[in-house]
Amino acid sequence: MTLWIPITLAAAFFQTLRFMLQRQLSLGTLSAGGATLARFFYSAPLVAVLIVIYMQVTGQNWPQFSATFWIYGAAGGLAQILATVATVMLFQARNFAVGITFKKTEVMQAVLVGWVVLGDTVSGWGFAAIGLGLVGVLLLSAPPELVRFGWRDMANRAVGLGLASGLLFAVSGVCYRGASLSLGLDDPLARAGLTLSAVTAMQLVAMVVWLRWRDPGQVSAVWAARRVAVWVGLMSMLGSFCWFTAFTLQNAAYVNAVGQVELVLSALASVIVFREAISAREWVGMGVLLGSILMLIAVI
Repeated sequence: MTLWIPITLAAAFFQTLRFMLQRQLSLGTLSAGGATLARFFYSAPLVAVLIVIYMQVTGQNWPQFSATFWIYGAAGGLAQILATVATVMLFQARNFAVGITFKKTEVMQAVLVGWVVLGDTVSGWGFAAIGLGLVGVLLLSAPPELVRFGWRDMANRAVGLGLASGLLFAVSGVCYRGASLSLGLDDPLARAGLTLSAVTAMQLVAMVVWLRWRDPGQVSAVWAARRVAVWVGLMSMLGSFCWFTAFTLQNAAYVNAVGQVELVLSALASVIVFREAISAREWVGMGVLLGSILMLIAVI
């Protein structure tokens, strides 16, 4: 088996575990902001130590961190924080599997953002895949207790949170790529590690300052919940490292295609771990949305 495939499967697995833990924390003593802080609180120091060791072992010179790097990194970090908060809040409104499926609309939204902002070309098949995805979103949008629904049922909090999380995750990915490319290093692992370390450090500081101002008890709560929260940070670090590594070994389109296994893992977690019921319409909606994402990846 080609190496990038098991690495991508590991990335999806770690990411699913991280969201499961964050969901559990958000339903307990932590708010959505606190559950988001847990990701950076316990991963940022470890990432910093590991990248320093890696740079020393490989004997590489440290790059110049330009203003472009910090602008891209800060913008991507902010977008990721907001996306994570929106995803955790979505878990409180709908079941785990539906929440992850809404998050996966980032693949479609990234294409639309590139087309509108950057003028990237989108083929007719690309727009067809996006249209199919909208059908999946419609099926997922209404609360499961509704038997009949229409476009008006899409105007609810869960849909807004889901689409917002997908859009913000798409923006963060574009910004992280811009930040890493600005370093000018030949080693993709060094670029990824340095970018990840800098961004998580900024995110940690920003989240601590914000929560100390708006919700001061949450910083202490994250520390009090360290027996679970530390695993959020660890899963976050392992997942990010695997994603970056897979992208250095294979075309991103193929990596994203294999990464859609996260939808299957989230459905299993929703039913087996959280004991949540998934309606027939939600199963169909997740299947349609998965099909649209795979179709889009195949044609871009």
